[in-house]
Order: sequence, then C-alpha cells, then structure tokens
Amino acid sequence: MKTLLITGTNTEVGKTVLTSALAAYWLAYRDSCLGLLKLMQAGQGDREQYESLFGSQKSVILRVPLEFAAPVAPPIAAQKEGRSLDLKPVWQALRELQQAAPLVLVEGIGGLGCPVTAELTVADLARDWGLEAVLVVPVQLGAISQAVAHVALADHAQVRLKGIVLNCCSPEAAAYLQDWTPKSLIESLTGLPVLGYLPYLESCADLANLARIAADLDLEYLLPGLKN
Repeated sequence: MKTLLITGTNTEVGKTVLTSALAAYWLAYRDSCLGLLKLMQAGQGDREQYESLFGSQKSVILRVPLEFAAPVAPPIAAQKEGRSLDLKPVWQALRELQQAAPLVLVEGIGGLGCPVTAELTVADLARDWGLEAVLVVPVQLGAISQAVAHVALADHAQVRLKGIVLNCCSPEAAAYLQDWTPKSLIESLTGLPVLGYLPYLESCADLANLARIAADLDLEYLLPGLKN
C-alpha cells in the first residue's frame, strides 16, 4: 500500500492535473483499485473534475469528506457556514482508502502552508499523518523562489518531499522552461530532483493523453513499481 500527497506552491498550480495523470496511468496499466482523496474542497471544481474523469471507473474509489461553499481557506469557509472543522472524517476516509487500495493519491489544498484548521496547515497534516509528498511548481516568473520557500517549509515541518513536478499553466510557459524553471538550478537550490514537467492542457478530459503525460515523468522514483 502506497500513499502519495500531491501538494503545490499555491492554488491553481496543477495539483489536479498531476493527480489525474497519475490516476489515468494507473487505470491504463494496473488491474487493481485506486484510492483518490481530496483532503477537503472549498468552492467547486476538483470533485466535479474527478467525477467527470473517473466516475464510470469502478476501480477508482473517490472520497471528498469535507466540502464548503466558499472558495476560501477551509477555516474561513467553515466559519462562514457556522460549522466546526473536524478532521476526523478526513482521517477516516484516508484509512478506508488505504485499506481498500494498493495506491492512494491524496490531493492537497492550496500550498503546503494552506491552513486546514485554525491550528494546522497542509504541511502539519502531512507530517502528522506520515504522508510522502510531491510538490507541483508552476512554470512562471518567480517559480524558483516559490520552490525554494516551499521546500524550506517542508523541511521545517519534517515533511518528506519526493521531488518536484513543473507544470505549464499557460500556453507560453513551455517556451520559458529554461528561463523561469531551470532544472539544474532548482535541483541545486532545493536538493530535490525535478521529476519532469506537465505540458499545458486546454482540457483534462482525455484519459489516454493524461496517461501519456504521466509516463513522461520519473515514475519509478516517484512511485517505485508503478512504471509499466
């Protein structure tokens, strides 16, 4: 049983794209269940995306244990609705998926420093629950400092980061890979391997294409035994 947290430097940086690509690869090459957990959702988007992609796949077990209407940090969203923010359902969903599937992909919220409660961040949760993580960094100006800062946060919180995946969030990003996100410099500054990059996608609806994208990553390092 393996569990991997897909986290990022911020919201809208490509966590859902990477999670979907890894899940699509698993479906293409593994004949066994896959657990898919969104820690919690504030606003709309990720659950709907996963249901659209994997809703017809009986081998994918999707759980989104906490949902809030407002697209803001969960403690603020819960406060707006007059709700308490109890992490017990999230932990129970994780344990259920870990018992049911050999691989569980956990998509985080926001960046590693995003609050999940008034006292805990995503990094704290990853440490307390023993989750290995991969960091998604968008290919944009400022990406190097974002990567360095988040790796420092992970080190401080004692989160084990497996590596970094670069994501082209815009059509022009691929042309600036060497200027905005030079692989050797990021690896030198963070001490982590860059495991590949995700191309810009206008749509994430093609499972076969998502699987091909995942195949171009260093999957053997990220998830040993996953590579076909």
